[in-house]
Amino acid sequence: MLTIGELASYAGVTVRAVRHYHAKGLLPEPERDHSGYRRYDAGAVVELIRIRTLAEAGVPLSRVRELLQADGEEFAAAVTDIDERLRAEIRQRQRHRERIARLASGDSLVLPPEVVEVLDRLRALGVDERIVQVERDGWILLAAHSPERVPEWAARKWEQIADPPLIDFYLTLGQALDQVDDDPDLVELADKLATYITWMADEQDEDYVGDTEVEPPFAKLMDTLAFDTAPPARRLIELLRTRGWTGWTKLERVDPAPGAAGTRKEDTTLRRPPH
Repeated sequence: MLTIGELASYAGVTVRAVRHYHAKGLLPEPERDHSGYRRYDAGAVVELIRIRTLAEAGVPLSRVRELLQADGEEFAAAVTDIDERLRAEIRQRQRHRERIARLASGDSLVLPPEVVEVLDRLRALGVDERIVQVERDGWILLAAHSPERVPEWAARKWEQIADPPLIDFYLTLGQALDQVDDDPDLVELADKLATYITWMADEQDEDYVGDTEVEPPFAKLMDTLAFDTAPPARRLIELLRTRGWTGWTKLERVDPAPGAAGTRKEDTTLRRPPH
């Protein structure tokens, strides 16, 4: 007769594992002897080895008893079912591994490839990383909100960042991030941006510069995100309103404030702004 330690040693498991199998009802607990110790026979060793073998093969403990009691045909069917479940779990874990591996890629974790390419292009053009972060966070929200439209929006963004005046705007905005709210650079930037937006809206259409299918509450959420990351953007929008446009995520044409400083009539004519 064997002690629990000897049983565990013969079966190649720990004493803790034996007690766990007792608790799960997989291995019967023998009566205690006159000294108060449980004693196990050779049959317990065989049963414990069978349990260990099934567990190591990946059989869930909840199904071990079923397999221990199954006949040949039932055992084969159960093993086939378990194998299919294990294959599905392996596929899922592989997807998890791929996702974890993408952590090293940063933006790729939460954004589709076409958007990552846009962000990488902005970085390559020398755009301030804080501006890229504003773009990235906005794309994360857009991709979660309207994933089916991301390819369309990304293609549009590619067209825009191929235009030197817009890149000039990005670069100037990056420089303005470290300036005070009344810095002349912001006024000049508002002039440039108003000119560019007006040209783009007249050449394409107003939906092109301010997608009307983005609901106002969602646009406001994205605006707040941008303003928190780049505070001068809020002042820029105030200046932009005096030049005929309002909004950040959802641009809309408005009546410009009369006598707005820095606004020149020729800046809003139907022509492409100078490079």
